[in-house]
Parts: sequence; structure tokens; C-alpha cells
Amino acid sequence: MSYRSSVGIVDYGMGNLYSVAKAIEHLGGKAVISAKPAELAACDRLIFPGVGAFGDCMAALQERELDEFLRVAAQNRPFLGICLGMQALMESSVEHGEHAGLGILPGRVLPFPEEALHTPQGQPLKVPHMGWNQLHQLVAHPLFAGVPQDAHFYFVHSFYVEPAHPDLLAAFADYGFPFCAAIAADNLFALQCHPEKSGSAGLRLLGNFLEWSGDCGNGCEIA
Repeated sequence: MSYRSSVGIVDYGMGNLYSVAKAIEHLGGKAVISAKPAELAACDRLIFPGVGAFGDCMAALQERELDEFLRVAAQNRPFLGICLGMQALMESSVEHGEHAGLGILPGRVLPFPEEALHTPQGQPLKVPHMGWNQLHQLVAHPLFAGVPQDAHFYFVHSFYVEPAHPDLLAAFADYGFPFCAAIAADNLFALQCHPEKSGSAGLRLLGNFLEWSGDCGNGCEIA
């Protein structure tokens, strides 16, 4: 990096903030954990992490007046959503009732379908989906540079994103059926898995994020 990129990590009381910050600092970035829109707005790029329930997430964002900030910030700088931070970008979720999301991207959040939760050999799969799984890249995105195809990433979630438009899908993982594991749109990228907990592949992706201008260029074609 030509300078120490400042990375705003959105603090709304739900997320692995310090593990994300530690990874960013390890890679040479400057991590700024904050719940204040003005402090986050001063950062070069943003990470929107999260662990927990969708409805609680939206209530916490609204309470801190971060919802409107995120809608704007997701349009004007490199932006990375992680886990619940990916799901909240969608229009809605059916997790424990109907909830409106940020509506930054078209799509919804759904539970894993019970009828699909089995291996090809017929053995049952548990929810939440927890542990290591392969990330199959569908686009040659700048954040995937140097990340091996089908590299293992760490997941923990009970719901998954269903984008309204197939061209948003950047990668999938398989858990009884192929589900959306990453989305990409202009300067925004989001993952269902946790790159900060995913070893060398996750660190490589986060390092790419620190270098990323937010422009896909010609790098978002189908791989």
C-alpha cells in the first residue's frame, strides 16, 4: 500500500469487531472501530461485520442512526460486508418473522430448506452451518486475486442470502445445495463466511480489500 489505509469497522454491538480489526492491523491497515457516522465517514473504506439475529441488527443500526449512513457509504467507497453484515444489505429477511433490511441490494434472507439438508449419501446436515467449507468463485473479482479456487473459509450461519439478480452472485458454497456465499456490485463486496477466521485465504482476501480502489474494471467477468 502506498499509505496506511484507514478501515472503518462498523460497531453496532453485534460482530467480531476485534478479530476483524486485528486482521486489518496485521495486514498493515489502520482499523477504526466506531459507532459514530462522522468517524466512519472519515475512513478510506468500510467493513460491516455482524453475528446474531437480523431483526436485532436492524434495530441496533436504527438506534445508532447508522442505517442511513450505510446506505450512502455503500455507494461511495470500498465496502465489505461480513456474515450478518452481508445479510443486512438485502431488502428483507424471514428470520423469526418478516424484517426489512437496508435495501442496498435486491434480495432476501431465507432459512436453509429442511428438504435439502442432507449429504449426497443421505446423511442429515445440521443447522447452523458451522465450520469450514469451500468457496467456489464465479467471477474474477479483484478481492479474489491470489485466493485459490475452492479455498476453505469458515462459516457459521443458519440463514442464507438469495439475490434477486443472478449477476450479483460472486461465489457459492455447498451445504446440501449450492447457496450464495459472496456478492459483488460495483464498489461493494460481501461474504457469508468470515475471512478474519479463515487462515491464509481469508487474510489474502482482506489484504486485497485494503488495496482495492472499489473498481471492478474488467475483473468481474465470469471466471
